[in-house]
Amino acid sequence: MPSTTTGTTMSPRRMSTPVIVGAVQVGGGAPCVVQSMTNTDTADIKGTVEQVAALARAGSELVRITVDRDEAAKAVPHIRDALAKRGVTVPLIGDFHYIGHTLLTENPACAEALDKYRINPGNVGFKAKRDTQFSQIIETALRHDKPVRIGVNWGSLDQELLTHLMDENAKSLAPLSARAVMHEAMVQSGLLSAARAQELGMGADKIIISAKVSAVQDLVSSYKLLAARCTYALHLGLTEAGMGSKGIVASSVGMGILLQAGIGDTIRVSLTPEPRGDRTLEVKVAQEILQTIGLRSFVPVVAACPGCGRTTSTTFQELARDVQNMIADRMPEWKTRYPGVEQLNFAVMGCIVNGPGESKHADIGISLPGTGESPAAPVFIDGKKAMTLRGPNITTDFKALVEDYIENRFGAGAKLEPAKAE
Repeated sequence: MPSTTTGTTMSPRRMSTPVIVGAVQVGGGAPCVVQSMTNTDTADIKGTVEQVAALARAGSELVRITVDRDEAAKAVPHIRDALAKRGVTVPLIGDFHYIGHTLLTENPACAEALDKYRINPGNVGFKAKRDTQFSQIIETALRHDKPVRIGVNWGSLDQELLTHLMDENAKSLAPLSARAVMHEAMVQSGLLSAARAQELGMGADKIIISAKVSAVQDLVSSYKLLAARCTYALHLGLTEAGMGSKGIVASSVGMGILLQAGIGDTIRVSLTPEPRGDRTLEVKVAQEILQTIGLRSFVPVVAACPGCGRTTSTTFQELARDVQNMIADRMPEWKTRYPGVEQLNFAVMGCIVNGPGESKHADIGISLPGTGESPAAPVFIDGKKAMTLRGPNITTDFKALVEDYIENRFGAGAKLEPAKAE
């Protein structure tokens, strides 16, 4: 399949088997799906409903919730129903560890209400019980026609498998590094579990695999091995990515490398939230990764210069901020009224060095006066200078121009998309 971007060196998307989760397609050439996870106690129905709704409003297309005990399992159908009453139809994924087989068997309403089950092969069961308990979950999924994600995590990797591979490696004439054996164990854990699910009657179109680690190079190595050895849909995520800029940068670099190589059908950015912080940040970062790399468009992009000694005024910084805030506020309405608006490019520049040129490349851009420059702000629309703004109301005037441009281009009486000037 050709890349979804043009003029780039992005590798073709890896073709995976499509999986339907609720009404969302994962893999099979569908756009890469944004996923998130709640951090509420699932037994707290009201709190979980509020957070799932907030994540869905932010753009999460799949939401995972913890199902760790009987009270949580019993809450799941009520959470689904409360969300439906609000018009929130985002698919819900149940995250199961240790006792998932029991919770799903004893709570059929939970099994039916969820749109997908996540199974960790490292703790689904131990020794003689592993296959029995894994099989119970797969059989429940088959009974309710639900897909599963086989979610390998190196923090809870199958130790028997790892020990076996380490012993085999030690006997080899050309032994691999311990880290390489760890990558192989991650891949084998996912593939062996998927093969067992298929032996039990589950089709490849019901299986998603992930192999999550917390270091970028391990992530890249593990997923490249995995992608080369199967056609299952793959969920990407750098687990325990961290807090703030560390987590954002690590997730962006690791998943960016894989997405650039055509690997990945759904992603989650696993940020450690600030105390009482905004959980939706992980959704916004995931969207920005996909938009920045050129795979999807979620909101108009604002190009803004970083500022230098030529821009000692804060005017362009304030306007850039106001335009970003305007987009955030207006997008819920814009995306309903103006399909395609998310592909627009705006520019808010601070001086004449790059300002006019960058503004010409945007759909609509403004070049504000820098230090010592004439107090005039030329506005460029579709590559041509359209007008010059002056005076104390430049911000208000430019925002009004943006609204008019969107209406004229995407509204009911819109003309065909204008050609950019060379």
